[in-house]
Order: sequence, then structure tokens, then C-alpha cells
Amino acid sequence: MRASQGAPTLAQGNCRSYGDACLYERVVSTLPLHHLLEFDSDKGLLRAQAGCTLDKLIAYSLPRGFFLPVTPGTKFPTLGGCLAADVHGKNHHAEGSISAFVEDIDLVLADGHQVTCSRLEHADLFWATMGGMGLTGLIYAATLRMKKIESAFMCTRTIKTENFAELCQAFAQTQDQYTYSVSWIDCLATGKKLGRSMLMLGEHATATEAPGNTRFKAHADGGPSVPFFLPDLALNRFTMQAFNTLYYHRQFSRQRDTTIHYNPYFYPLDSVQHWNRIYGRRGFLQYQFVVPFAGGREIMADLLARIAQRGTASFLAVLKTLGAQGQGPLSFPMPGYTLALDIPLHDPGIIPFLQEINKEIVRTEGRIYLAKDAILDREDFEAMYPRLDEFKRIKREVDPHNHFRSLQSDRLGLT
Repeated sequence: MRASQGAPTLAQGNCRSYGDACLYERVVSTLPLHHLLEFDSDKGLLRAQAGCTLDKLIAYSLPRGFFLPVTPGTKFPTLGGCLAADVHGKNHHAEGSISAFVEDIDLVLADGHQVTCSRLEHADLFWATMGGMGLTGLIYAATLRMKKIESAFMCTRTIKTENFAELCQAFAQTQDQYTYSVSWIDCLATGKKLGRSMLMLGEHATATEAPGNTRFKAHADGGPSVPFFLPDLALNRFTMQAFNTLYYHRQFSRQRDTTIHYNPYFYPLDSVQHWNRIYGRRGFLQYQFVVPFAGGREIMADLLARIAQRGTASFLAVLKTLGAQGQGPLSFPMPGYTLALDIPLHDPGIIPFLQEINKEIVRTEGRIYLAKDAILDREDFEAMYPRLDEFKRIKREVDPHNHFRSLQSDRLGLT
């Protein structure tokens, strides 16, 4: 894979990044690199090729008493894709992003050479690759430090909050008590109900807390499927308000404690095949940003009010808190509140509206998540990532001719 022997190329995983980060005119799929290479059960170190999906890593490690140390909201991205995005999960406030658990990576550079990178060896390249969106080279394999668990179940606590201020208070009171936390938020509620939500907290269940014979029961494949694309009119402000109201009131009490399988807690949408068809043939735009804790409540409340006032319908609106800044120069997480929205592309004015929101995020020193970006412009991107020059320097050293690139990297001026 020498830059002089071929056209610019993108190493492509399982295309779960929603935007154009996984797209280019010429791609090399990593899916054939799907082998598990080595597992050290004493240290919990799992070495696998980059094309392995998280689904496969779970299927292997769970019966042996281990789980992913960090996982996004779906188990179908590849390991390489997760490292390239430095993905975060519901435990970022407590344990950081996936790069915190990567021991080393094998990277194929543009000149064809393979190098092993870690915190001690080629450290600059290691950190540039974590969150580098596949632009430093092709990730061939990685060693991941897995999490030791006692069961496949989660002890959860769901707290129903009446507005955004109450949600922030609940987050603050529980952050040191729970490893995992995430909230579903009603982004169409207004007035005194602005930001009403369901805060879902969780811990891995112990052997005694898990149901008897299903202690290490893995998730089942398949499930119900959306058989066809729904018409555009199916998702609008009124149907979404009805859905949000029903979802919010499905829990009568303010607090409920349950023990559930890891699959519905971490991957609720994975249980419905072809769920994207709900959004119709025009599809949807996923949009995620973070604003810092300093002034973050007021900033997020204002942005939620603007989104609700416009009637921007989102079938899935998720708000979390993030912990310490990642060490990668293009790593997304930073201490603050992060909101992710799935927005149907029915409204021709939605992209200009969100680009206006981008300007506000720049002013607050927040940023957009590149793994879900499709609309960010170069000027705002450069303002959001203060260590961009550091990344570009490393990129020039290992890929001076921009052999590795994507539609996103061209759009943002990275290549």
C-alpha cells in the first residue's frame, strides 16, 4: 500500500460513522481483517485485527468474564474504526475514551512500512491515530485491555426529571456513584418542561445480583425489522411529540431500579434491524456536540430552547457528561455536556440552522464530534480543535502526499 503506487485511499471499516468520514472515491475495506489474534486472560489483554466488529469481541470475551472497556451506542463498528474516532461511551466521565485502554497498535503507513505504536514507542503517532479519523495510516491490529466482569447483566437506576435544571442536578449528584450514565432527553418540550428527561445509571451486576443460569448469556442475533422506508410524513413534530410524551410517562415513579441484560442498556437500537428506515428514504442527520461545564448548563439550556422552538424532531436525543480531555490532538471528548441528535432530513433549512448552532458552539469553546459530522465547515473546525497544527505536523511526517484521506478530511482542509 505505497502512496506512489496508487491513488489516494481511505481505510474503511463497517460504515457506522453516519457522516462522510467513512467515504471516499477509493476505499480499502478492513472487514477481511476480522481475526482474533491473542488473549491473555490473566491481564485481560485481547489482541485483534482492526476489521473485527465490537460484536465479535463481545461474543469472544463475555463467556470468559470480560467486556469492552468502552463502547459506543452500537456494537457493529470495527475495532479500527473505534480507535480512529477515539470513541467514548456512557462511562467517559469515570473512565475515559477507548484510547485509555489501548496498549498498542500496528499501523501500516503510506509508504508500506508497518510500525508498532504505543505510549512509549512512536507516542506522537499513537496519539495522532487515536481520534485521527484514519488519516495517519491503516490500523492493522490493536491490543485492548478488557474489563473484568462477573455477569452479562447491569444493575440500573432510572431517574425521571422534570426539566433540564433537574437533570443537571441529578447528573451532579450521581457522577461519583455510577460508572455508567446517560439520559434520554425530550428535545421538543418547552417552557417549564424544557429538557425533561430520563437519566439511566448503571453498574455491571455481580454474580449474586445476576439471574441464575444466564450469568454470562450473550446477546441474540436478529430481532424485529423495519420492513420498508416509512413515508416522510410519518416523522414530524406532532408524531414525535406524541412519542416523546408516551416515552417520558412510561415510568410512573420518579426512580426505578432494575437488573437488565447489557444489550438493551448499551445497544437499544441494535435490537431493531434496519431501524434507519424509520427516517424514510431521505435518511437522517446525526449531530453531536460538547460544550464545557463552565457555563455549560446555561449554554445547553439555550441551545435546547432554540432546537425545541424550531420544532426540530429527533427520534433519539441523548445527553451525557464527559470527563477529562483525551490525549489525541483530534480526540473529541472534553469536560462538559454532550448532546447527540438524530434528525430526519425532511426540512431543507435544518442544515443552515445547525451551522448557526456550530457558530455558537465555537463561541463557547465546544466542538463537534467528527465521527458523526457531515456539515461542519473548515473555519469552524479549525476553531474547535486547538491542537490541529500538531496533528497536521504528524500527518505530514508519515503521509506527506496525503495518501490516506476521506471526503470529510478534504472538506475540512485536513487533506
